[in-house]
Amino acid sequence: MYNSNIPSDTEVPSTAKLIKSTILAAVMAGVLLVTVVMPAEYGIDPTGIGNAIGLKRMGEIKTSLAEEAAQDAAMDARTVAVIEEEPQPEPEVIQEAPQETVATQSHEMSVTLAPDEGTEIKVAMQEGAKVDYVWETNGGKANFDVHADSKELNIDYHNYSKGSSEKEEGTLVAEFDGSHGWFWRNRTKQPLTITIKTNGEYSSIKRF
Repeated sequence: MYNSNIPSDTEVPSTAKLIKSTILAAVMAGVLLVTVVMPAEYGIDPTGIGNAIGLKRMGEIKTSLAEEAAQDAAMDARTVAVIEEEPQPEPEVIQEAPQETVATQSHEMSVTLAPDEGTEIKVAMQEGAKVDYVWETNGGKANFDVHADSKELNIDYHNYSKGSSEKEEGTLVAEFDGSHGWFWRNRTKQPLTITIKTNGEYSSIKRF
């Protein structure tokens, strides 16, 4: 009676069955890796199944976003250095009004950037002044960084927003007296034209 609960030889999995189960599990894991994980996470689809069920596109988007995030991080680290360290041409003054009598102004400007080239356009504003803007490219996305600086206040860089887009619009409210505006970099492989329209309380608009 003491041996009544001991399993018989037929109830205990044999070594061969264990090995077979292990191999089957490994094969299934490999199949899932190739058909699901690799397409969904990395956009790599050696079998074509990921493309058929839409997972490859998901992986390509994830990979593209990760690459763009890394490029944005590198751009953030270089933006101030580029502005401060690289030789800069004399600013192109489009129009300037006396600072004490700032009137509402409107402008439209276009710039064409070669691949990986950057530029910025800024308006001189007093604290609390507002400028409405809309900019768009002629087809591809541009990395953008809306920021400000002030020599008088010793502010080298103040961020408002940044990202990657074909078109952006909004209202920029100056947080202090200084230069406020937009930096763009062309991350496409073709020349990119950006057109910006501004309307608001600023004394001058310049391209750097």
